Amino acid sequence: MTAAVPPDLEHAIDDIARRHGLSRDSVLAMWVAVRNGGGTMAQFSIPELGGSGQWMRGGMTMVGDMFDHALKARVDALCTELAGLPVTGEAVAPRQWWPADLGTPSSTGGQNDTKYAVFPATRRLAVQSGGVTKVFDTGEHRIGGVQQQQGGPAATLTFTSQLGTFGISALREVDPEPATDAPPPGDTSTPDDSAAIIAAIEKLAGLHERGILTDAEFAAKKAELLAPTVTV
Repeated sequence: MTAAVPPDLEHAIDDIARRHGLSRDSVLAMWVAVRNGGGTMAQFSIPELGGSGQWMRGGMTMVGDMFDHALKARVDALCTELAGLPVTGEAVAPRQWWPADLGTPSSTGGQNDTKYAVFPATRRLAVQSGGVTKVFDTGEHRIGGVQQQQGGPAATLTFTSQLGTFGISALREVDPEPATDAPPPGDTSTPDDSAAIIAAIEKLAGLHERGILTDAEFAAKKAELLAPTVTV
């Protein structure tokens, strides 16, 4: 399917296709994918660019052949340039389906009946499959890439972070509400605050037991969480 290009972007699309050595149709398909991702990510299936793949601004680029680093760099350069084009015409941003309290996602995507949205500010991941939305606590993970088997269910979603690659089963499902942050300086700790701190320490302990955190890292993060509860 060929998308219509606003007249003021016709020349830009043609010029980008020429400079990147790609067909106009491929560049146009990627432009639509980047716009659908709000200019921060793109999920695409373009034969000229290795088939199915995903791009995330400042994050990880995934292509059909995970070892084709030249193709990854080519996709990243193309998407970065397309993301810089002026936004004109009718917006094609995805409709919001996640709980409003989670805030604004850093990236969204999905295939067929499965969607995901990443919320680093509240340390949450929302996944919708079969019309059912679930929210997960991402803990210490800073998600930089997402991969999903073509047409697969939510269980086939794979994420990458500074801690490695993991699936949804490695995360704890929570109620669809925002994460509780530590109280600002000067605030008095409440029972709810204490419960949130204890829960955070328990999550750190789990990472420590699995060998993801060293003894020193666990002790430092635990001390950091407990610091706000000290009365001065």
